[in-house]
Amino acid sequence: MSDLQSAQFSDGDPGLFSLSQIQHLMRIEFGRAQRYRYPLSVFVISIDRLDHLRDLYGYESKEAVLDEVGRVLQGLARSCDFLGRLADDRLMAVVPHTPAPGLKVLAERVLAGVRTVQFESDGKRIPITVSVGGATMTDGQTLFFDQLVAGAELALEEALAAGGDRFVVRDPGLA
Repeated sequence: MSDLQSAQFSDGDPGLFSLSQIQHLMRIEFGRAQRYRYPLSVFVISIDRLDHLRDLYGYESKEAVLDEVGRVLQGLARSCDFLGRLADDRLMAVVPHTPAPGLKVLAERVLAGVRTVQFESDGKRIPITVSVGGATMTDGQTLFFDQLVAGAELALEEALAAGGDRFVVRDPGLA
């Protein structure tokens, strides 16, 4: 992991960029991908049943789970990837030079890695899972930045609607 990623960027999240920072970095990377014609993938990640977990075990538990999921993502990230925290306790990963097949492989690693997160309350293990929505801009594809993000967010909504603990990818040109 690069020094840039290991620094503390967002409010209390080591290694995660804030909302404004990740959006800024995504726009820069989007422009590069279009100019140099390489694939760019985006993940939007939501922790399944996070509000329910907060209601049952408190705000500190919610933040602890978010931190652990962030650590899983950091462990899977390359030095050229960007990780950030979005509104509504969602996370985003911007993954340059990664076409759709690579996105699927990474998503499967994220799902498996998060399933290993250990969260316990009153001696009872609480399973943690995530839903992941992804979209990829292929080299030479003409789209707008917002379409790429919208594609990932629509895919996330599909993953959540299907029960969570899964990855869905959408073509951003159809978003």
